[in-house]
Amino acid sequence: MLSMGVQAVLVVVLLGVASTVAHVFPGNVEIWRNQVTLTCPEAGKWNEEIEDNNGNQTYTFIYTSKAQYTCEYGPNKNIYKFYVKGNVCENCFELDGNTLFMVIVGDLLLTIIVMVIVYTCSKKKSSAGPPQPSKAPPRSGGRGPPVPSPDYEALNPQTRAQETYSTVVNRMG
Repeated sequence: MLSMGVQAVLVVVLLGVASTVAHVFPGNVEIWRNQVTLTCPEAGKWNEEIEDNNGNQTYTFIYTSKAQYTCEYGPNKNIYKFYVKGNVCENCFELDGNTLFMVIVGDLLLTIIVMVIVYTCSKKKSSAGPPQPSKAPPRSGGRGPPVPSPDYEALNPQTRAQETYSTVVNRMG
């Protein structure tokens, strides 16, 4: 079962895809660097001022300034209008919406994969239990006193003071 966060991300992504689908018009304008290509729905006659006007479906030109172009096509002499206004340059590259969307989705998937890898690696290390205490290094300062020494005898409860901080707690038993 997917977590609530993953479900929310999926809903946002799917709504983004659904909202980017637009109405497709029969004509088309493509701008690549400083070149503009207009595509009429059918082969037809372009503006009167266009020199090469012999019934082509496309018209390609170098963009200099904003302008309006018309294409007259079909037996009913339908008119399709293009208004071209944009920023162009010789060394520019255009990134269409689908490519940008795929880059974002790929980045999200790669991030999720890295997060899962880090999570599983850290979980494996921490699930091994508490770390085993290593043995204390042997002291080189000599040996301690012998065990039956009178310094280590148990305290006599009758001779011990009964104040608050004088109580001994035996944790060995």
